[in-house]
Amino acid sequence: MLLTDPAQPASAEIAAHAPSPREGDAPHVTIVLPCYNEDAHVLMEVKRICAAMDGAGYRYELLAVDDCSTDQTLQVLTAAEEEYPSLKVVAFRRNGGAGTVRRIGTRMARGEIVVWTDADMTYPNERIPELVRMLDTDASIDQVVGARTSEEGTHKLLRVPAKWLIRKVAERLVSQRIPDLNSGLRAMRREVALPYLRLLPPGFSCVTTITLAFLSNQHDLAYVPIDYAKRSGVSKFRFVKDAYRYILQVLRMVMYFNPLKVLMPPALWLVGIGFGKGIYDVIVHPVRIAGDTVLIFLSGMIIGTLALLADLIVRSRGE
Repeated sequence: MLLTDPAQPASAEIAAHAPSPREGDAPHVTIVLPCYNEDAHVLMEVKRICAAMDGAGYRYELLAVDDCSTDQTLQVLTAAEEEYPSLKVVAFRRNGGAGTVRRIGTRMARGEIVVWTDADMTYPNERIPELVRMLDTDASIDQVVGARTSEEGTHKLLRVPAKWLIRKVAERLVSQRIPDLNSGLRAMRREVALPYLRLLPPGFSCVTTITLAFLSNQHDLAYVPIDYAKRSGVSKFRFVKDAYRYILQVLRMVMYFNPLKVLMPPALWLVGIGFGKGIYDVIVHPVRIAGDTVLIFLSGMIIGTLALLADLIVRSRGE
């Protein structure tokens, strides 16, 4: 299957490119597997996933999406389709990014449960049935996340403290503990995830986005500790650019769902500082208040007003 434009509207994506129904029952689980220049090991990943799902007895489909690879990834996947009946290969004509793959794959999915993972041998994909089983046995859980117990990515000395700081900011803003903010291994209920797919950015921060979207809307998440292996192949992660995108996306998502969390604290601080400095100015200079005092106080009032207006817009969206 060939997708000509990963950025086209969702309705067109589904209508033109949805997989044709196969014989038998519809799948219960859809696994979305982004693949970009993974020809050396993508077949091993497909074998591992299919063996785990077949062994668990689930009806499933594996959507392997080639994101316009420049190596032999597409050819390897196409050849594997004949051997693995649950494998469905989708090909992009231009690179759309992991977020685009997951958004389109989730919309195309026929399963009630959608699993996101990667093809770089880092995640224990043999544990996918365990994540699915948790959703099947507990109706109160809407998403299960594989929480990594170690960090094996590139730029480890910089990456670990940066991710810890971003995660703590996110926890503060959503008022919940988040063991792993951007794990790439997760299972979720498709019907719950669909309204938030339009918010997904094209890059790595799509997993951060779906986590915050669920938490901000009172959808329960469960976390399962998992091992995280060293990546096979070349990492697509770029520390400075992707770290900036992560923190920007955290702020953007919380602003989208709860702008008061972001804007009201600095507004109140500025108003409080301006008010206190105004009292000091009156005591020291009874006939005048310094210009910077007025500026600080008015800045706080303006930000507070924007926070209230943003909150009003959020509450009037009707989502």
